[in-house]
Amino acid sequence: MPIRIVQVDAFTNRPFAGNPAAVCVLTAPAPEEWMRNVAREMNLSETAFLAPRDGGFELRWFTPAVEVDLCGHATVASAHVLWEDGHLRPGEQARFHSRSGLLLADRRGDWIELDFPAKLVAPAEAPAELLPALGVARATFVGKNVFDYLVEVDSEATVRALDPDHSTLRKVPVRGVIVTALSASPEFDFVSRFFAPGSGVDEDPVTGSAHCALAPYWGERLGKTSMTAFQASARGGVVRTRIEGDRVILGGQAVTVMTAELLA
Repeated sequence: MPIRIVQVDAFTNRPFAGNPAAVCVLTAPAPEEWMRNVAREMNLSETAFLAPRDGGFELRWFTPAVEVDLCGHATVASAHVLWEDGHLRPGEQARFHSRSGLLLADRRGDWIELDFPAKLVAPAEAPAELLPALGVARATFVGKNVFDYLVEVDSEATVRALDPDHSTLRKVPVRGVIVTALSASPEFDFVSRFFAPGSGVDEDPVTGSAHCALAPYWGERLGKTSMTAFQASARGGVVRTRIEGDRVILGGQAVTVMTAELLA
């Protein structure tokens, strides 16, 4: 029997921007090998698989290469599909059981808010190959959390001009590398880019989970609890962040761009 799969652009209000994710809502959990094959076939930064569980949904995220522990944009996309396809009532909260615990999503007008765990960074010594691979002569700050390195550079212009050596970055033993700076525009508080060649994604267009580190980092720097961020990839996307204790509320919009049927 064909299985419906939906492609959604997340952290954007228009098609062909933000970060695309495929979402597959199943009636029961699927074999892991099949999910990995579908993710490779879709060849997007993430494919999300949902199945009913304990009054909510089990949620798993796969890149074309690996399963990941936390993904923001595919969670925005998943919540969007649950509401748009009628799996949840319009005002009903989405509850996801994931490898990062229980994650919640709520609809706020045209925005979807995710309740995610903060992933604090601590100062860390950069591996010898990290800054050269990024093409950065000097970093304002280098830190690390359980997932990623975070590198602050001197300006938004530097962030936008990065052209990393992905083959070298692939050797750094982390999920990915966040590069960030203060925004040059009054519309945003900070900007970032995210590189994860070791996870099968050279550059992720908009990375919700990276903002679980960026929000507390910039919140402390700027003395703010609510901020608006721009991820300055070629596609670009907007992430609203709000710090609530040890949680980060991530706000994003989403647009359905394609529906299809899986026949295999």
